[in-house]
Amino acid sequence: MKRLIIGISGASGAIYGVRLLQVLRDVADVETHLVMSQAARQTLALETDLSVRDVQALANVNHDARDIAASISSGSYQTAGMVILPCSIKTLSGIVHSYTDGLLTRAADVVLKERRPLVLCVRETPLHLGHLRLMTQAAEIGAVIMPPVPAFYHRPQTLDDVINQTVNRVLDQFDISLPQDLFTRWQGA
Repeated sequence: MKRLIIGISGASGAIYGVRLLQVLRDVADVETHLVMSQAARQTLALETDLSVRDVQALANVNHDARDIAASISSGSYQTAGMVILPCSIKTLSGIVHSYTDGLLTRAADVVLKERRPLVLCVRETPLHLGHLRLMTQAAEIGAVIMPPVPAFYHRPQTLDDVINQTVNRVLDQFDISLPQDLFTRWQGA
């Protein structure tokens, strides 16, 4: 059983994190641990018709973002890693500077110090030099920077197609296979 920590920050694009949770509900050997920041709760309400409870119901385990004594706040608690989808610049900055004032950044810090995969789906545009430096620093300490940038070779027809491609690529980072991919992979021209 793989334990995967899923963080949802307050950046726009909460639906990406929601879709990841939906997809992982059907993967028998993955246990999801959800951490939603307070800002994520606000963004969810602004961008979707889902309630926080709706999203929490998709996860196997829910953690209060203020609970720094949660299981995932310790390196002795084994996980397969963490993805923050979407990842705000504030969250990115907290991770880079080891400012672990809440569970979202503490869990990410633990994942990094234990040399487990940390995927940060940074959702901001345009990017100024400070943002780019933060992403560089995060990569230097071991994070994978994976902005939810859509590809178009699979000819997406809907917003769901765009979201699914990113979600599937995130799962690739953790070697999690689905019975059927959510998008058509590139096979060459």
